[in-house]
Order: sequence, then structure tokens, then C-alpha cells
Amino acid sequence: MLYSFIKIIARLALPLYCRNIRISNRHLLQHKGPLLLAVNHPNSFLDAIILCTLFNKPVHSLARGDAFKNKWAARMLYLFRIFPVYRVTEGVENLEENYKTFDQCKEVFRKNGIILIFSEGRCINEWHLRPLRKGTARLAISSWNDGIGLDVLPVAINYSSFKRFGKNIHIFLGDKITREQVAYKAVDGIAIRQFNDLLRQQLSGYVFEIAKTDKETLHEKFYVRQPLWKKIVLAIPAAVGFIVHAPLYLAIKKMADGMNKEPGHFDSKIVGLLFLLYPLFLLLVTSILCLLTHRWLPVTLLLILPFTAWSFVQLKKQLD
Repeated sequence: MLYSFIKIIARLALPLYCRNIRISNRHLLQHKGPLLLAVNHPNSFLDAIILCTLFNKPVHSLARGDAFKNKWAARMLYLFRIFPVYRVTEGVENLEENYKTFDQCKEVFRKNGIILIFSEGRCINEWHLRPLRKGTARLAISSWNDGIGLDVLPVAINYSSFKRFGKNIHIFLGDKITREQVAYKAVDGIAIRQFNDLLRQQLSGYVFEIAKTDKETLHEKFYVRQPLWKKIVLAIPAAVGFIVHAPLYLAIKKMADGMNKEPGHFDSKIVGLLFLLYPLFLLLVTSILCLLTHRWLPVTLLLILPFTAWSFVQLKKQLD
């Protein structure tokens, strides 16, 4: 219930966080399952938020195990259909817990559900496909050996920026990998290598390879030209949106600066904090104006202010 409610809010909010999202093979967003999403991992939990929001069915995600250390945090993560995956760096003694997670994933598959896994394992802000870990292959092969006929869908997600709010995003949904393409009953090492070769072949064709200093290619891949009429129509709302929302954004940016400074997570922290605090900001501004004017007319701000924010996102600078 909570997941479904948050997903509705996230779908409404997505245009405020992202200027433009291009999706190839969009019809695959309606896949009925069982489905394993094998995704690259350039931008922390924002990758999962966007994909979980776009798919029609609920999406269960796998996240690093150390996020589950706190019992309260673990309960919240499970409510949002997130399961833990432990790495050697998080303690060899925790690796046994991965078998429990795999069993949970298989139960989801048996109910025709969808699981999202980050096949590179680690998040790094870059336009580059890193070596694939074995986790995706092991989950798929183990499920196939248990008689679960799931499909594996390679997903590449590319961002115009890892620092700038209101980004352009390219999402490529590749060709499904099925058990008929993999000798999944072969020796473990052979099956994993064959699976990863297939997955790498797909992702490498869709994950952009761009040097951080290559501004020309970034512009070519991501810049979205705005028609003149749109710039004229949205100019005033965009200016209002900038003035009204600047205090909120600057406060949230300062909060994000003061949080865990682990590389690769700043962008996601900004979006996460905005998602939590923006509705409160709207209610606060509306309530204050209602009290000052003794009228209910300011309630319309609940619609007008998000429109001004969207207008500003549409016209603001696109690339770093």
C-alpha cells in the first residue's frame, strides 16, 4: 500500500526532477514478469527510483547490505520492496545472507514479479560501463535451475549530469536474455561467463562512453533544443519558479553537503530530500497565505507552484 502510494507521487514529481526522459522499447515497461532487470549503476539510488517509477508493475530492488544495519532503516527498506545484498567488504560473515535474498527474489519471480539488480555492483558517477559482477548471472542461473522461466532485461541508464538538477536522461531497454540462450546447467564458471558475455554485449551498446572533459560529445548526446515559443511562454513562470524555490533548494543543497560524503551519492541525496520536503514546502506556503489572506484562493498554489518549478527546469542550463 505504501509503495503504491509513493509510486503515484513519484510519477507526478518526476517531471520536476528530470527535464527529459527518452526511453527505447517503451513497451517493455509493461512486461508482466517474471523479469530480472540487469542495470548499470551510475547514479546511486536515483537509478532505482526512476526505473521503479517507470515500470507499470511493482519493482523489487537489491541494495547494498550495510544500508540494513539499522533496524528501523531495514524495516523501511523492506516496505519499499528492497532486499539486501552483501559484499565481501561488508563482512564475509554476512555473505550467507545472500542466499536468503536469492530465495526472496525467487518467490517474487514465482509470482511473476520484477527484480532490479545493479550488475556493476558499485555506483560511480561516470559515462562508462564497468566490469560486470557475478551476482546477476548467479541469480538468473539459479532461478532457471529451479524451473523459473524468467527473462533478463538489460537496462542502460545515461544522465546528462551527475550534479545538475533537472537532467536529461536516456534509458535503453535492450533485448531480453532467456534461458534458451545460456547453458545454465553447465559448470558454474562457464555458465556465468557466458551469461555475462551476453549481458556485456547488450549494455556496452547502450551505456554511453564519454570522457568527463568531452563537452562536445555530452552536448551531442544530451542537449535538448527548446523551441522559441516554449521559451517565451515559460519565461515568466520560470522566473517566478526560480525566485520562490531558490530558498528551498539552497537549504536542501546545504543539507546534502552535510550528509555522508560518500562519492557518487550527492545527486541522489538532492532528489531524495526534495521528494520528502517539497510537499511540506507547498503545504507551508499555502497555509501561511491562507492565514494571512483569510481566503482559500491560495490553495491553487498547490498546482501553480509545481508548474513554475517545472517551467524553470525546462529552461534552465542543461549541461555542466
